[in-house]
Amino acid sequence: MTLKSGPPGNSKAQMIVEDVRRRIVDREWQQGDRIPDEAELAVEFGVARATVNKALQILAEEGLLDRKRRAGTHVTVNPARKATFTIPIVREQVESAGMAYSHRVVAQKRSPAPPEIASRMRLPEGAPLIHLRTVHMGDDQPFQVEDRWINPAAVPEVESVDFRQVNANEWLVRHAPYLRADLTFSAENANARDARLLDTRQGHALLIMQRTTWNDLGAITSVRLSFYPGHMVTTDH
Repeated sequence: MTLKSGPPGNSKAQMIVEDVRRRIVDREWQQGDRIPDEAELAVEFGVARATVNKALQILAEEGLLDRKRRAGTHVTVNPARKATFTIPIVREQVESAGMAYSHRVVAQKRSPAPPEIASRMRLPEGAPLIHLRTVHMGDDQPFQVEDRWINPAAVPEVESVDFRQVNANEWLVRHAPYLRADLTFSAENANARDARLLDTRQGHALLIMQRTTWNDLGAITSVRLSFYPGHMVTTDH
């Protein structure tokens, strides 16, 4: 399953997203209508054409706009409803279950983006990223393992954060608002690292979540989450 979402943000692109979405909802622009081109919208909103392009792409991925080369951009006819979600703060999940939260950074280093991560984050292969592995715990027992790549080009403030003091999940939720996200779930057998960090058997079935977020500067982070056997995930719609 893949979910896409775009929460509120303060960027110029998000301002355009919200205004265009309002026009569609209010039927100012009706289904099938061709909307003004990027150059016209750039003048109207007082932004660069590239910013308009980003905003329209977000709306196209939401299913509200249909963009075709040479044919222009039209309001989608009978748009499909897309699921939305809010990124949870793991500490709050653990504490709401009545457990004491803690986390342990297993590894942290600057590393060039390998091909799979570069493709997922839509970055050049070898782009300089921060690679983190973290174990989130409840009552000193493994709760969730996080294998995360962070793009400093999209979140420059991340360079000064000590993730041994505050976990990356919570810091990013609070300090790096995203415009859109890709989310996938899968079931995988625990590899040797997952088994060791989650204190379970190798080959045991695990729920795996892959999540990548973007802001107007590019990919913020891509994370692989491995949950302790028996974990359940719910989403808000």
